[in-house]
This record gives sequence, C-alpha cells and structure tokens, in this order.
Amino acid sequence: MLTSPPQPTPPLPLRWLRTLWQTHPPLLISGLLFAAMVVFFGAGILLDGRTVLGAPAWLKPTKFAVSFVIYNLTLLWMLGFVEGRPRLVSALAWLIVATSLIETLAIAGQAARGTTSHYNTATALDAAVWSVMGATIIVLWLTHLGITLLIVFQRFGHPAFALSLRLGLGITLLGLLEAFLMASPLGQALASAGGVSSPVALAGIAGAHSVGVADGGAGLPVLGWSTEGGDLRAGHFNGIHALQVLPLCAWLLTRLRLSVPQQVALVRTAGASYLAVMVLVVWQALRGQPITAPDALTAAVFAAIVLSAGASAVLIWRRPSPARAA
Repeated sequence: MLTSPPQPTPPLPLRWLRTLWQTHPPLLISGLLFAAMVVFFGAGILLDGRTVLGAPAWLKPTKFAVSFVIYNLTLLWMLGFVEGRPRLVSALAWLIVATSLIETLAIAGQAARGTTSHYNTATALDAAVWSVMGATIIVLWLTHLGITLLIVFQRFGHPAFALSLRLGLGITLLGLLEAFLMASPLGQALASAGGVSSPVALAGIAGAHSVGVADGGAGLPVLGWSTEGGDLRAGHFNGIHALQVLPLCAWLLTRLRLSVPQQVALVRTAGASYLAVMVLVVWQALRGQPITAPDALTAAVFAAIVLSAGASAVLIWRRPSPARAA
C-alpha cells in the first residue's frame, strides 16, 4: 500500500510568522514595516548631516521605529493567547497599528523639517503635530490597558507563564504612564520639590525629559540619556521592556527542575524587583541625578533591591521540590 511521504516541517521562524499572521495580519505587517523604517531612517543618519538638540536628526525616528518593531510584535504574540473575542482583539490590534504609525510618522516628519517633535509648540504646525502625538499617546495607553485586561482574565495552562505576561503588561502600563510626566508641569514640580531647579521654561516648549538641565546636553551614546542631570526617559525605557523581560524569565524558569509553586514565586520576585528598579530609576531622575552618577542613597537602595531579590530567590530555590525529589 502506497503512503504519501511526510510533509516537511517549516523552520521555526516561519512557524512563528505563520502563527503571528493567523492572529492579526495587519499588526504583523506593521512590525515588518517598522523594520523597513529602521533601515530607511538609519540611512538618514548616515546621509543627512543635520542635528536636532545635538543629536543626528534621524536618530529619534530610528529609535522609535526599533521600539515599535519590538512592541508591536510582542503584543501580537500575546494577543495570540486570547481565546474568543475576535472582534475585540482585532479592534485593539488595529488601534496599535494606527497609533504606532501616526506617532512614528509625526516624529519622522519633524525630523525631515529639522526640528523637534516632542513638546514642540513653537509654531502652529509644531503645536498641531504635538497635539496629535499627545492624543495618540493617550489612545495607545488605553489600548495597552485593554490588552492587559484581556490577558488578566484569560485562562492559561501554566501559572508562572501567565503571571509573567500579566506582570509584564502591567509594569509596561506604568512605564508608558511615566512618560506623561515629561509632558506635564507635574514633573517639574516634583523635581523642584526634590531640591533641584527645573529646566527653564522656554517659549514654544511644552515639556522636557531632563531634570535640572536643559534637554539636548551631553548624554549616553544612542540612548541619549543625560549624563549631566536627571532623565525621565530611563525609567520609561525600563518600564516598557518589562513586556519582554518577564516572559523571558518565565520561559527560562520552565527549563529548570523546579516545581510550579517555585516558578510562580520566582516570577513574582522578578516582577517585584523589576518594578522596584523602575521606580528607583524614576526617583533618581526626579532628584536630578544622571543615570551614570547615582548618589550613595540611590546606590544603597539599588543594593537593597538586588540583595532582597537574591535572598528571596535562594529561599524559593531551597524549598522542597517534587521535581527534585523525583
């Protein structure tokens, strides 16, 4: 009896792409489009010698394109775990597509004009672009909240993995929210309360990411975080990447001979420690300290977080584990 030969299994990257495509094709296409933008804007850095606030004009669009490649594809992967509610999943995915594209194109448009995008109200056009960006950021945050709630109420077979997704989404929600400090007088008020003079209010500027110094000074390579004063972007960056870090931690834990309660406890410890570091970095920035020059108090708090996390991990690891007993 003749039998058909077994069908070859697609390589792992192709299987991932197929799964992502089945979840929401437009969101996958947007991730690939942002990857193309990275190349295009990166070429602008090499070919266009203009600078904005001391950095290459096309550096900010490039960084945002990279960020949205990671963010959009991560959310697409997470939405693939949601069972049912296809219309709601599709609506949320479309909102991610729209908001990320509007935000990046606005930044790129201002870069092409040789001016800043964030907090810029110098002209009617600049103010209109900044207003659109501000509204887009709010819609993006609310969309992320909706996705977080979907994952919170979704049933999963593995408790530690489920917890990592929920903690990652929740901490990222706070990291996104922290960005509103940069466009709000509240950030300057908090900085002044910490004994640091806020940046001088300039005509045509509706916010700042630096504390104690003007935006655009000396900063870390590529990231640009101030090395002269506080910089709220560090906490924002830290927060939004909990979305990738905590699920990765959970995946690594599943490779170890640990019981499910141990894995859950370790993920909980990782999430609490990650959140504590994010809060510390924001607090450091609001006190006018560069990320590269923490004072003794900041260093002591960071050491306490690391030691607490390490001690908790050791205690959890040493618990009797059915997997080890076997």
